[in-house]
Order: sequence, then structure tokens, then C-alpha cells
Amino acid sequence: MAEMTYAQAGCLALRQEMERDANVWALGEDVGPEGGVAGQYLGLQKRFGASRIVDTPISESMIMSAAIGSALLGMRPVAELRYADFALCAADEIINQAAKIRYMLDGQVRVPMVIRQPIGMRWGMAAQHSQSNENIWVGTPGLVVVASATPADNHGLLKAAIRSDDPVVFMEHKELWLETGEVDEAAEPIEIGKASVRRYGCDITLLSWSKTANTCLAAADLLAMQGVSAEVIDLRTLWPWDRETVFKSTQKTGRILIAHESPRVGGFGGELLAEIAEVFWGQLKAQPMRIGSPRIPVPYSKPLEDICRISPEIIASTAALLCHPAASSSVVIAPAL
Repeated sequence: MAEMTYAQAGCLALRQEMERDANVWALGEDVGPEGGVAGQYLGLQKRFGASRIVDTPISESMIMSAAIGSALLGMRPVAELRYADFALCAADEIINQAAKIRYMLDGQVRVPMVIRQPIGMRWGMAAQHSQSNENIWVGTPGLVVVASATPADNHGLLKAAIRSDDPVVFMEHKELWLETGEVDEAAEPIEIGKASVRRYGCDITLLSWSKTANTCLAAADLLAMQGVSAEVIDLRTLWPWDRETVFKSTQKTGRILIAHESPRVGGFGGELLAEIAEVFWGQLKAQPMRIGSPRIPVPYSKPLEDICRISPEIIASTAALLCHPAASSSVVIAPAL
């Protein structure tokens, strides 16, 4: 085991997969000598050469087009889009090409590629650099969608994504890049589609992914001080998502709260909630609930940015209301604007 940052864990995973398979290569803006915006590619061009770690012009549509063509020819490209916000510049290539080619060509070809899209807020980067747009990709048939929350998961899930025979939207959170944790450098890829139970409990299930899964752990600590035992599930893979683990936990606790950083309106939490409600109609001890950011552009101002953030206190107070309605007179819930 080694202590490393979330960004270093992703870099390690890519290096190991490039050593394992000569068909793996990466392309994107500033992935060469600069090593990526957070060091996710640091030292890799020097190790593997400029033909496998390729610096590109500032054109996301070109990056994606080149990656798709490469994948169709049997390579396994890792396309770095710098921020998830910029992936929208390559939406046609991702949604209408990468996601659909296998189906439209009757399975004769596959598109084994990774589309790295760092999501989320990062300390005052404002509306065009702070988005969590996972709901777009989850709603696109043909894409696998992954969102890691820890250095160990960033390592194991990226390895799995690179080995996948389908296009994988791989969403790393910008504010996790410097977070540290233990990583087993020899770990095998983590199974795509398998959630992680980060904490066991019996009173309520807290369901989330990416950085907000870590926020749920902090909320569980606050709830424990109130006598509430919270089970925390990190979804890890948004599509396909692990119904078995989520349903088993929901059945055990009888209460569920979903939290995510993306806007509550139209967020993936609503889809999860709908399916859970369909399965457990009339069986839960309290109404299923979701928390998300308000439907506003993320502000540059820190006090205003904080309004968009889903804090441990917001999650804990909402969960406490579901567990003890009479005892929770004041609950802070992010507004759905």
C-alpha cells in the first residue's frame, strides 16, 4: 500500500495500463510536459514518448474525433477533456458517434475509449468551470458513466474503464485531486457497476457518488451524535448502477436520502428516486428524498458559491428529519431554484 493523492492514483493507473497494453494511449490539451491540469499525466510523456501521450490543439471536437477513429481501429485511447464543462464542445462526437456506433453497425465494431471529464466546483472557478453534468451522459444510451470518490477507487476504476470495450465517461472531481489516501499499487481493476458500502448503518441510507459520497460520510458522523445510524453507499458507477446493493440497503433501513452536487432539478438523483419509489412503494418508513444544488449558474463569489454546495450539515439535518420528524423543527435544505 502507498499513500498518494487522487490525481497521482489516476496517473498510476494510466501508466500501468500503458505498460500492460501497447494499444493504450492518451491525448488532450497540456497532457505532455505540463502533465495535465492537476498532474494526472505527470511524467508519462517522458516515459512513453510523444506518440502515446499526445498534446493536442485546443479543440475538444478534434480530440474526441481522433479518439473515436483510433478506437475503431483497435486502439484504446484515453481522451482528456480538461473539464467536464468543455465536454459540451464535443457533445456531437460523444452522443451521436461514440455512444451509437456499436449499435448502428450491428455490433461489428466497438469503441473502447475513456473520456476523462473532471466535474464539480473547484474554489472559485465560476459558472463555466464548475459544472457537474453527469445527468447528460447517464441519459445517453451507449455510454458507461463512472465517478470515483477516493484515490483507491480512482486507481481501480480507471484501470477498469481503460479495459472496457465500451466508451466510458470517467468523471473525476476537481476538488479531490489533492486528497490523499492509501492505494494498493498492485490492485486489480474495480468491477464497473458495483457500488461500495462505505459505512454500515440501520436507520437511513445515504446514497451518493464522487465528492458528495465523502460529504455523506461526514454527515453520518454528525448523525451518529444524534443517535442516528446512517448507511453510506458510494455508487461509483452511475451507469450501469448497482440496484442490488442500493435496494438491499433501502430494504434494511426503510429510509433513503440521495445527495449530489449537480442541480437537483433534472439531476440523476431524481431518476434513482423514481426507480426506488416504484420498487418500494408503500414499504418505506419515510418518504424518499433527494438533495442537490440549486438551479443557478455556479457563482464566482465564495459566499455565493457556498450556497450551491451540499454540506454535511444539510445532509445530516435532512436525514434527521426523515428519521425523527417531531424532533427536527429546523431543517436546512438546498432550494430547487
